[in-house]
Amino acid sequence: MSSLHPDSAPWRPYESQALAALADFGRFAAAKGWVPARAGNYSHRLNATTALVTRTGVDKGAIGPNDVAAIALDGAIPAGMSAETPLHLARYRADAGVMAVLHVHTVAATVLSRADLERGALRVEGFELQKAFHGITTHEGALDIPIFANDQDTVALAERVEARIGPHPAVPCYLLAGHGAYAWGRTIEETRRHLEGLEFLLACILEERRLHR
Repeated sequence: MSSLHPDSAPWRPYESQALAALADFGRFAAAKGWVPARAGNYSHRLNATTALVTRTGVDKGAIGPNDVAAIALDGAIPAGMSAETPLHLARYRADAGVMAVLHVHTVAATVLSRADLERGALRVEGFELQKAFHGITTHEGALDIPIFANDQDTVALAERVEARIGPHPAVPCYLLAGHGAYAWGRTIEETRRHLEGLEFLLACILEERRLHR
């Protein structure tokens, strides 16, 4: 699916396309075991002021029209939305080029984010798949994936995240300790690639640590 231009208006003609894209990713993530117990949340920008966001508690592998809502980026969050909606909206407000934000709960992201929380970041170095991230063209050098302590006050958490990573961070993802991973991109396809690449890298690091115990 092509990206939706952030200045498209009105957005309703694009809502069904965004819904289909989120549902497709949801099936993929569910098959991978990335969204256990109805965890995780997804969103897709509709235009400069609105995003389509999954509601709380829905089966992320079977998303339908009643499982999402169009939310104003600067408006009040209606009842029934995920508590983590502010994290999505903050990314869209910070960078007009972000078209999708995907959040999953994988084992590797959950475990490694706890293990490296005190360091504040997880270092990734020397892996070919570092090039899965937009703008990274070599396996040489190190990438630091930011880690944040989990917080039930997600408005405050979103403010801390954005204050640290800035509008255009070096890597298109971060981890929440004991929680999972967030990734974003200029299209939902790119966002999925970022998340797949991140998960592969995390799985490699987790396996290396297991082997070297």
